[in-house]
Amino acid sequence: MRITLERVLILKSIDLFSAVPPDALVEVASILEEIEVEAGEEILHEGDMGTAMYIIVDGRVRVHAKGRDIAELGPSEVFGELAALDPEPRSASVTALEPTQLFKLSSAPLFELMASYMEVTRGILRVLCRRMRAGL
Repeated sequence: MRITLERVLILKSIDLFSAVPPDALVEVASILEEIEVEAGEEILHEGDMGTAMYIIVDGRVRVHAKGRDIAELGPSEVFGELAALDPEPRSASVTALEPTQLFKLSSAPLFELMASYMEVTRGILRVLCRRMRAGL
């Protein structure tokens, strides 16, 4: 289990949270759930309902749907942000390629952060825009 300071430093290195003030990062850090998954373990399953996003602290994951690979993601990248914003069935599955450590952020606290800190909203919009431009 990481201490709050470690969590804040990790969050600060993530594009989504890079412009968020330190006091807000302390708040975010306090509500994150830490998850560890083994290589080959499915984290999200395409079609399942989702209400959380994930931040990769360490490790690599494969995003895949309908039998094809979509992306590989590594440390400081996020996935599941669409389901956290709009609870619909997951559009893809995510599987750990190696032992992976994640932070999980559920939608309710995420919405509170977005309402309180415009920087969080801007960070999410940046991530979504980049993914749209990349065709992901």
